[in-house]
Amino acid sequence: MFKAYKYRIYPTHEQQVTLAKSFGCCRWYWNYALNLCQETYRTTGKGLSRGYLQGLLPALKKEYPWLKEDVYSQCLQVVALNLSTAYRNFFEKRAKFPRFKSKHGRQSISYPQNVKFEGTYIKLPKVGLVHCRQHRSFEGTIKTVTLSQNPDGKYYASVLVENPKEPPLLSTEGKAIGIDLGLTDFAITSEGSKYNNPKHFDKHARNLKRKQQKHARKRKGSKNRNKSRVKVARIYAKISRCREDFLHKLSRKIVNENQVIVVENLNVKGMVRNPKLAKAISDVGWGMFCTMLKYKAESEGKVYLEVDQFFPSSKTCHVCLNQIGSLSLEVRSWTCEHCQTRHDRDINAAINLKNEGLRILELGTRSTALGGDVRRGGRTSVLSSAVPSEEGSRYCNL
Repeated sequence: MFKAYKYRIYPTHEQQVTLAKSFGCCRWYWNYALNLCQETYRTTGKGLSRGYLQGLLPALKKEYPWLKEDVYSQCLQVVALNLSTAYRNFFEKRAKFPRFKSKHGRQSISYPQNVKFEGTYIKLPKVGLVHCRQHRSFEGTIKTVTLSQNPDGKYYASVLVENPKEPPLLSTEGKAIGIDLGLTDFAITSEGSKYNNPKHFDKHARNLKRKQQKHARKRKGSKNRNKSRVKVARIYAKISRCREDFLHKLSRKIVNENQVIVVENLNVKGMVRNPKLAKAISDVGWGMFCTMLKYKAESEGKVYLEVDQFFPSSKTCHVCLNQIGSLSLEVRSWTCEHCQTRHDRDINAAINLKNEGLRILELGTRSTALGGDVRRGGRTSVLSSAVPSEEGSRYCNL
C-alpha cells in the first residue's frame, strides 16, 4: 500500500534561495522538454520518449552550467518522468494536454531518493537539514518526497511511503449507508442525518473582496503589490484548509461508523457549466469528499461504491419503488401516488442509493466492488435487504 503524508517545513533564508533555484531549474527543463516535444511532433508527427528527454540532460548541463550547480540531478530526471506521465494521461483521456509552467503560483520539486528524517528535521540533497513539523509518524519505506511552495509563501513536504502491510480484504459484514450530496445540506444519509453546507467561501468573501480591491490599486511591479498578492493568497489558503478540515472530519466519521458506503457518481465537471450554480458547486467540494471516502474505506477493508448518475434516486419511492415522471429542484418533498408515503427528497434519494448499492453488491461483480470480490457475510451481513420484495414493486419503471 502507498500512502502520502504532508508536513509543514520551515526552511531558512539561505535554504529558501536554494529551493527557489531548484524550482526554477525544474520549471525551465519542463518548459524546454514540452516545447521540444511539440516542435518534434509538428515536424515529424512523432513524440519523444522519456529516455530521449533524460538523455538530453548531459548536453544541457554543459550548455547551462546552472542546471548542474543549483539543482539535484535526480530532480531533473523526475521532470522527464512527470512529462511522460502527463502525455500518457492525456492520450488515455484522464487529463488535459500538458501546459507550460509559470513562475507565478504554486512551485514544486520531487526527490526520488536520498531523503532522510533526522529527529525534527528532514535532510534534502543540496539543501541540508530543514526543520519539519512532523505531526504524525509513519511506517514503511520512503519512495518520493515532493517539496512545494504555495502562493501564500508556505512550504510543505509530501512524503510518499510504501507500507509493507497487505491491504485488508473487502467485507460487507456490518452497517450500510447511502449518502446523497447537495448544496443546501452538504450530505444527507439514509438514516435521516443531515450535515449543513458550511459555505466556506461565503464566510471569507467580505475579507477577500477588501483585500482584492487593495491589491488592484497597487502599482504593477512594485513590492507593495507583491505583498498584497500574498495577503490575497493567504485568504484563499485559509478557505482551502477550512474546506479540507471539514471534509476530512466528516469522511472519517462516516467511514468509522459504516462498512458499506454508497454515493452517487456525480458529473461535477458538467454541473459546473451551470453559471448560476458553478460557484456553489466548486466551493462545496463533492469530488474531494468522495475521494476521501474512497481511500479511507479501502485502507480499512470497507466497501465504497458509486451508483450511476442516471439512476433516478430522487424520483423513486423507496417503499413501493413507484417512479414519478419529473421532479424539479424546487420540490423538496413529495407524496407517492401509489402508497401515499410522504418523502423528503434527499432522504428518499439516500435510501434508494443504499438499496441500489446493496443490490449491485449482491451480484458480486468485480467492476462494482472496486476491483475485488465481495465476501458474503453471515447473520450480520447487510446484503439481506439488497433485493426489494414489496408488493408494489411491479409498478417500478426502472
